[in-house]
Amino acid sequence: MSSKKRMAAVAITVAALSLGSIGVASAHDKGAPKGVAKSAEHDANRAANKAAHDARHAAKEALVATTIGVDAATIKTRLAAGESLGAIAGVKKDALIAALVAFETKEIDARVSAGTMTAAQAAAKKAEVTAHVTEHVNAVRGKGMGPKGPKPPKGPKGPRP
Repeated sequence: MSSKKRMAAVAITVAALSLGSIGVASAHDKGAPKGVAKSAEHDANRAANKAAHDARHAAKEALVATTIGVDAATIKTRLAAGESLGAIAGVKKDALIAALVAFETKEIDARVSAGTMTAAQAAAKKAEVTAHVTEHVNAVRGKGMGPKGPKPPKGPKGPRP
């Protein structure tokens, strides 16, 4: 192959690669606004899910407080001190379990109605809800995920060997 043909082949290859990379870069730029919209949509969905979770948590907390006749602040304090919900409820423990089972069953039925759970999944959940709630009521919680003591100083660790 002569040097002129070789140079022409190299020039054509360079031009093709350059145009190809420009096309890829422009296609990538076209997708940027769509990604931004997805991010905003994701943030909105996340906020809605958090609000629904917080509302469900508040409703369950209020249900426990009214069922056992103790205010929520006292329940939180006693739970932090190492008592279980069953111990706090005392003689109302069975009523608390029944109320929480009814609450969870209602939530499962709502998910089936919304189409986020099948009837078979709901039946499986309902079959184990009483055992799960009883376990939850009798469980003693730990201290949680707080600080675990002093942390070592940050910074250089010294010379490496």
